[in-house]
Amino acid sequence: MDCDVAVLGGGPGGYTAAIRAAQLGAKAVCIEKEPELGGTCLRVGCIPTKAWVQTAFAIKEAEETFGKLGVQVGEPQLDFGTANQWKDQVVKQMTQGVAGLFKANGVEWVKGEGRFKDANTIAVDGAEDVSFRSAVVATGSFPLRPPIEGLDSVRCVDSTGLLAQSQVPRRLVVLGGGIIGCEFASILRRFGSEVTIIEMLPKLIPMEDDDAAAELSKQFGKRGIALHLEKQCTKVEETGDGLRVYFGDGETVECDLMLVSVGRGPLVEGLGLEEIGVELDRRKGIAADEHRRTTVPHVYAVGDCAGYWQLAHTAFREGEVAAENAMGHEAVVDNRGVPRPIYTDPEIAGVGLTEAEAREQYGDDVATGMFPWVANARAVMQNDTTGWVKSIHEARYGELLGIVMVGPHVTDLIEAGVVALDAEATVETVADGMAAHPTLSEGQGRQATASTSISKSGSKSPATWTSELVGGRAVSTNSSRTARIVCKSETSTTKNVSLTTSGHSAPAARRALPTFVKAIRVCSSQPRPEAIVRSASIATWPDVQTRVPDGMLTTWL
Repeated sequence: MDCDVAVLGGGPGGYTAAIRAAQLGAKAVCIEKEPELGGTCLRVGCIPTKAWVQTAFAIKEAEETFGKLGVQVGEPQLDFGTANQWKDQVVKQMTQGVAGLFKANGVEWVKGEGRFKDANTIAVDGAEDVSFRSAVVATGSFPLRPPIEGLDSVRCVDSTGLLAQSQVPRRLVVLGGGIIGCEFASILRRFGSEVTIIEMLPKLIPMEDDDAAAELSKQFGKRGIALHLEKQCTKVEETGDGLRVYFGDGETVECDLMLVSVGRGPLVEGLGLEEIGVELDRRKGIAADEHRRTTVPHVYAVGDCAGYWQLAHTAFREGEVAAENAMGHEAVVDNRGVPRPIYTDPEIAGVGLTEAEAREQYGDDVATGMFPWVANARAVMQNDTTGWVKSIHEARYGELLGIVMVGPHVTDLIEAGVVALDAEATVETVADGMAAHPTLSEGQGRQATASTSISKSGSKSPATWTSELVGGRAVSTNSSRTARIVCKSETSTTKNVSLTTSGHSAPAARRALPTFVKAIRVCSSQPRPEAIVRSASIATWPDVQTRVPDGMLTTWL
């Protein structure tokens, strides 16, 4: 069989690549060995897991919210069989949808296991060879299993095995406090299991923002999920009716089922890639550039096997990019605005840099702002006020670096942050945007307002010059570089407002003092000084001696 583009793997990266190539005029073939299209995500990963998340959310609403809203339904009871039927129905609908897209776009599905025979041919078990001009490798990943004694027990399952359970385990031990482990811990706890998490690192979701990890640990603790951080599992043994798990310094816990969720590895072995010259690392994946082109120019790699992100939505975009490049177009993957959703209770979502990453790259020129959901009317109405929204931005020019959210529906809300990061927006732009009221989306603007007015910028610069109005009298200290206004007042009656300048000499800053004092007085007399100062807080002064900031501050003067 001859084709223009052959795709090895029918998951999110693979089926998207095949469809996009066909849309661009290619004869596209997708080789997939599983009985359904969709890969791990649709069949045994994202989709069935989130179907369980929705069941868990419904239980929570019935337990904690319906009564407060005047809806009397009695004590909720989980019908696990029906929940699994719903899960399976959702999976079936989504996988059939992909098959329908193949048919609509003229993509041919070759069923069987494929392996590169040479640089332009894929041999398929049970089918004829597929010859191609370009190929996209989208083979995905597999769950890792560490070499721990006893971990080969049938009671030690991966995520696929847990999703296949017909009964809720009374006691569940989760080995690994990453995203997969925490999501299942959250779900199974709501389903009624006693849940214990064993994690060798100092925090849950280790790659996520420290504040988000701390908030999740706190909320898991409130929900009765036992956490054992900085502890390694050393042995697992059968007890007859369950498992005994050994960890830490002689500690043990017994369970009925153990979820092994210590990460996933790229599926790159046994594909014939090295024989045709494709460079790869068995732990990291296939080496691919921003075009997702491998070391063999007409062969591309996308998704989990490519070693960038292990996320379905990044695989979607990578598949599109690879197909476009294979068809002679020029496209690249921009990793700046990749959303990081975590479907725990509470939900967590982030985009861009975490605070620690930002401070590592920008040092002290980082500011953050945080808005709690308890101050959002819609969250209060929904009886779901756990968490907050945090913005992270560069302090000198206000460039938005990242957003982290914990709380209600944040996995949906994070898209606004993705757009802002992709547009290289400033935190002021986000703060000035208008959100409908009352909505949860107001939270993003509010945290940006907070970050530009009363942000915590970490340790102060060693050379800062501050002028404070105390009873109308300006008192100045030392100097430094570039100017910005920082508001310390939180009410319309507070007159103690500070001014911080940086980037210029002490004499230049002192000569500019009268202008800034006038600006501060104007700000202090407004009905909402915190909002007005916020609007000027990221304005920069190219020449602090002769120039007043553009925009609203000029209008005030």
